[in-house]
Amino acid sequence: MADVVQYRMERMLPELDDLEKEELFTRRELAEIVKQRRNFEFRLKRPSPLKEDYLAYIDYETKVDKLRRLRKKAKLPEWEDNEETKKKKRKRKSVSDFAGVRRILDVYRLAVTRFTGDLELWFRYLDFCKERRNGRIKEVLNKVIGFHSKQPSVWIYKAAWEFDNFSNVEAARNTMLQGLRFCKNSEDLWLEYLRMELTFLNKLKARKVALGEDEGSLVRDKISADEQQWKSENKDLYMPLHEERENDENNEGSDIEESKSRKKVDKLQEVGFGVIKTIYSEAVKALPSSFTLRKRFLEILKSINLAKSGEMREEVLSDMKRDFSTEPEYWDWLAKFEYNPASTQEEMGEEITFSCMGKAIQVYEDAIQVLPSAKMFKHYAKFLMGAVALLVGDNETSLDNQSASYVSRLLGLYQKADTIGCTDEELAYEHISLYLQLGRVDEAWKLAHNLCCGKFPNSAKVRVLWASIEMKHSTRDLISSSKDKLLSIFELVKDGLTRLSISEAESLWVMALKFFASQKHYFDMLVEVAVTSLIKYRGSDEGFSLSSIIVNFVLQKDGIAHARVMYKRFTALPRPGLVLYRTCIELETNLASNGDKTGLENARKLYVSALQTYDQDSSLWRDYWLMETKMGTSKTASDVSWRARKTLKDSSALSLADL
Repeated sequence: MADVVQYRMERMLPELDDLEKEELFTRRELAEIVKQRRNFEFRLKRPSPLKEDYLAYIDYETKVDKLRRLRKKAKLPEWEDNEETKKKKRKRKSVSDFAGVRRILDVYRLAVTRFTGDLELWFRYLDFCKERRNGRIKEVLNKVIGFHSKQPSVWIYKAAWEFDNFSNVEAARNTMLQGLRFCKNSEDLWLEYLRMELTFLNKLKARKVALGEDEGSLVRDKISADEQQWKSENKDLYMPLHEERENDENNEGSDIEESKSRKKVDKLQEVGFGVIKTIYSEAVKALPSSFTLRKRFLEILKSINLAKSGEMREEVLSDMKRDFSTEPEYWDWLAKFEYNPASTQEEMGEEITFSCMGKAIQVYEDAIQVLPSAKMFKHYAKFLMGAVALLVGDNETSLDNQSASYVSRLLGLYQKADTIGCTDEELAYEHISLYLQLGRVDEAWKLAHNLCCGKFPNSAKVRVLWASIEMKHSTRDLISSSKDKLLSIFELVKDGLTRLSISEAESLWVMALKFFASQKHYFDMLVEVAVTSLIKYRGSDEGFSLSSIIVNFVLQKDGIAHARVMYKRFTALPRPGLVLYRTCIELETNLASNGDKTGLENARKLYVSALQTYDQDSSLWRDYWLMETKMGTSKTASDVSWRARKTLKDSSALSLADL
């Protein structure tokens, strides 16, 4: 290995001598470069060099070569003053001008030879060759295609290189067609092929325009709807050039020339239409189930100016309806295709906006007739809510006639979904939430009550809404609230808490604990329900620790003595959660640091109890040791350290500095 590295270093001598002779680097700088290169060469000669080793070497050499070029550029004025030096520089370039690039290419070659499957590395190699205009790029492209012929991006890169750098349309087309034989299921490849053909036709169009043989472009001009409407209303203000020529004496000759020009335009547009139609039909044959392919084709059609683009658009839309009418995503896309909220405010007037909304709503109405499903109703509801938000804007307190009609339609939509049995938990939640936003609390309560007692008895979201409505009504006049009312709320909450798991009922637990915090009788009954749930789910800590929440509530409400009684009860249950232990330990250590004599002893007992269940938790051992070092003695700390090393199966998880 050392011999190979030494050989490669010796090959750098002519370059280093040239850099010193040109006075681009000092001898000290060259010594540092040699040192760094030697280190990189040894790293590459290891049994298993990493990709990062090659990239680090490439980055270093790139910086050195960039510095060389900057210094050489700075010395040009000095060389221009010396005639003899000027003649030599014009005659030929020196060795150092090529050595840096050659070395980087060599490192890239070694890297891709070792990591042939790394496509990102290949593209970095290609980009470098392209940037430095190195003749090796064609060879590299052929190699990467040999290794990654199933990757569409490789074929797209090669076709773009041939098309952009050499204007070789035939070679680029052949590359695309060859790529489609290997990757016929690639949407990107089909669409890039279409864009390449249309770009070529647009270049031909631009050439004819430059020669005075044609006018316009195949790319559609972006004209807003208001501007288009104004032009149509004031078309008398515009006089086409051919109308002016009608008054000329050579009227017949002008008409002949104009008809010839039109034929040329039509011919070029017909070619473009034929290209897009052919590629579209072949792409659909290869990817008959791809919905995104059709959408992207329509986007391209929208951006080009072809004589029959409208016919092609209708054909694509018809094919999409035939193939995807059973999918909710199609109907949702079609409605948004008729009305685009992003462009409505900026490009459309108010009348056009409402007209487009009406078209979109009609699409959704057809969709729920053809495909009545919860997903379809959710798409429709989301669109209507977006329309209401767009119309209302910042003025959320009042609704105008138009937005009120959309709200009414939205409520009718939710009711229709419920009638035909398409309501799911999410739709039910949105329906109740809409009633609450409109201030129709009684209707929201009635709906939530019916759903919890009927279709969704185990729905956490719906039950939380129902309970929140009941509690808000009760808290308005808590003093005069009857015992029967509190009892009914408790029974409602209890029914939900016993039906749902602890993690599902998290919001309901927090809401209930806050509401009944001042009602000792009901709070104690809630604790009993919590104990039952903790025994059933074995104190699960996944995302929500009910026991630690209750301990904190009791601590704030009744003080430390009652909190200790409560956590001792929870820790006596089967497999209490680790979060509970940490909460109680933090509570006791805070008390100990404030002078409570029993705090430290209680914290030790909690650590011992927790480690009986979680003895392989290295962070728990570390926290125990840190507590003893701060509050205990050196003996107790060393005892904990010894026990941790003896108990833990993976002792490497502990830091030697900690224990």
